[in-house]
Amino acid sequence: MELQIGDTAPDFTAETTEGTIKFHEWLGSSWGVLFSHPKDFTPVCTTELGEAARLKPEFDKRNTKIIGISVDPVDSHNRWLGDIKETQGQTVNYPVIGDPDRKVADLYGMIHPKASDTLTVRSVFFVGPDKKVKALITYPASTGRNFDEILRVLDSLQLTDAYSVSTPVNWKDGDDVIIAPAIPDDEAKQRFPKGFRTLKPYLRLTPQPNR
Repeated sequence: MELQIGDTAPDFTAETTEGTIKFHEWLGSSWGVLFSHPKDFTPVCTTELGEAARLKPEFDKRNTKIIGISVDPVDSHNRWLGDIKETQGQTVNYPVIGDPDRKVADLYGMIHPKASDTLTVRSVFFVGPDKKVKALITYPASTGRNFDEILRVLDSLQLTDAYSVSTPVNWKDGDDVIIAPAIPDDEAKQRFPKGFRTLKPYLRLTPQPNR
């Protein structure tokens, strides 16, 4: 059955470029972003893994561990890392899972047979400290991911997990947010002391509460 938001992210033990990990244990109390790439030594994937390495400090600031995966084995990953450093100017500073038997790929539904019977698509799984799947994004092999968007989604997930708010269209960190419609005005005044603007009874905007 397809993995959905709110499901527990399947646990697994796997070999990675940084040794053997047990996924839930490795996550600990952190958030996690698990992202698949179709194949080693391919152009789009090379740029993506380099960008993820460049942005790792941003994920660290958000208490988030990142981890890549493909159906290639770890020894292939290790050979490829040199190409990523050479072409992208980045040393891959996070683990990359080797999954030649497709155990993890199948657990997470990363292989879409109508796209490829053997290679993973570009899946992104956002996992909370409670080990629940908080969001999913899927791209075809031909489309490189926007890692700024991945960070934006992570900011929204962490904010809405902590407060009774949601984030509007094109929201980015620092913008106003929407107060949950179920909260009455009197309670909203207490919970959001910076105040709020009422555009409609169901649409109330307030400054980002953790700013």
